[in-house]
Amino acid sequence: MRHKNAGRKFDRNTSSRRAMLRNLTANLILHEGIETTDAKAKELRRVAERLITKARRLGPVAYTVQKDLSPGDRARRLAAARTIAAYIPRFGVRVETGGATTRVDLVEKILLDLARRYESRPGGYTRIIKFGPRRGDNAPISLIELVDRQGQSEASGAPAKAVVATESKEAAKAQ
Repeated sequence: MRHKNAGRKFDRNTSSRRAMLRNLTANLILHEGIETTDAKAKELRRVAERLITKARRLGPVAYTVQKDLSPGDRARRLAAARTIAAYIPRFGVRVETGGATTRVDLVEKILLDLARRYESRPGGYTRIIKFGPRRGDNAPISLIELVDRQGQSEASGAPAKAVVATESKEAAKAQ
């Protein structure tokens, strides 16, 4: 029996399992959505949401300019940044169209972008969408993504600006 043994083992030793989850978490934060197996997505959700909650609980301290913070708030932010950086790699590399690469500071993205984006949300920062079986080994595949992704509307998948512009034109016609 597995009483009080939370988490999946994935038939790996501790260091391999932790490395896998660290890399999955870094890629989820970098790309804001990744495709993986159902079990890995469910386990990844636990890890990623804890990191985002760590930054979100700081409140405005997470995304305020460093020089405007009191010494106590600087210490709180530094402690949270070090806790996050202890789990995920500091930098991620995103390949843009045309082959250009961009280096992204993942810890700062969590503190500045994600903490501000989810400041009023009490939890549930990720969504898992099931795709079906993988062709090669029939493993169940899912897309795990951050809700309220940057530049995407939840309802239509279209850029959020276009949806807002359409709504404002309809409102102007109604008046």
